[in-house]
Amino acid sequence: MEDGVPAEAGSPPDFLFTSGQGCLRAYDLGQPISTPASEWPLLERQIVQALAVAQAQGQANPLLVGAFAFDPAEASCLYVPDRYERGERVPPQASTPDTNRVISVNSTPAAAEFKASVSSALDAFAKGSLAKVVLSRKLKLHLSKAADPEQVLARLMIQNPNAFHFSLPLGQGRRLLGASPELLLRVNEGAVFTHPLAGSAKRGGEPQQDEAVARKLLASHKDQHEHRLVIDEIRRVLTPHCRELAIPSSPTLMSTDTLWHLGTPIAGQLHGRDASVLSLACQLHPTPALCGYPTELARQFIREQEPFRRALFSGIVGWCDSQGNGEWAVVIRCGVLDGHHVELFAGAGIVAGSDPAMEWAETGTKLGTMLKALGLDLEVAL
Repeated sequence: MEDGVPAEAGSPPDFLFTSGQGCLRAYDLGQPISTPASEWPLLERQIVQALAVAQAQGQANPLLVGAFAFDPAEASCLYVPDRYERGERVPPQASTPDTNRVISVNSTPAAAEFKASVSSALDAFAKGSLAKVVLSRKLKLHLSKAADPEQVLARLMIQNPNAFHFSLPLGQGRRLLGASPELLLRVNEGAVFTHPLAGSAKRGGEPQQDEAVARKLLASHKDQHEHRLVIDEIRRVLTPHCRELAIPSSPTLMSTDTLWHLGTPIAGQLHGRDASVLSLACQLHPTPALCGYPTELARQFIREQEPFRRALFSGIVGWCDSQGNGEWAVVIRCGVLDGHHVELFAGAGIVAGSDPAMEWAETGTKLGTMLKALGLDLEVAL
């Protein structure tokens, strides 16, 4: 136990975050800090004050936990918990999903509108104003039985044991949870690490087919270009803060249960302790992997084309301590659970050479992670 009184045996945490570094559980979160990241001086003061109060109340190293929105002008969802504990990431027990029935389903935007937005992006690329944009959709489901957040999260952890798992209360009974494959940033005692993903392909059903898909992705000029945009932007942001920064010359393959991704592990050493994980994460976010490039042009394109607000989807979720250490992952492969109602999200990176129909199909594949954990058929997403 890190701080406070141990939780009752078996009691679910109010906030949970897991990674290869272990599992963080937080309890008694109190009131959220909702100030948008765009109001950084005010938000920073609020965070510093909340951490100082927790320290004055006896916590040796208090934490900030929660999530930042995709759009820095939208509300954050951050907490300084009264208690937290760290431990190893232990495989959970999960029951077989009860038979659940979809009463209604609605995709925003619909397929034709999404493909039209992809075509508009291709036109923008041809004019030279944009190099990449990430377009997404929201799937709203009404289920015959209420989804159990604990069981859905447990199944996500079993399906994707190496992902970054998260569960965050949003108020009024709503909960954000997911299994993200992508780390935005980790800082530990001055060592910095990030592992951006950009460029993906649906895995094959048979071993030989799956291997062929992976080889094709690694050789794809389109996907290599998309990936390079992300790496170049991360290099630009991190270089001034690092005395060492090792960036491999080419990406490698990493996989989830449904997709192959191009990924590049980047490691470095910060200059002194001036930069915290939180300040660097807010400078990096959103990377071209979640928004596009150039960032502001891509964000404006998204505002004009997407018929919904992303809120926390494609934001960042994680934690930081009072010493500047912490870990933040991107909010993808996720959903918002609210009893019988569920909202799922998925996006696709659009670059020159993208095919509208294939990008739509990619969002369906990505939605499969949450649909499977809910015990629903992927066909719902198509």
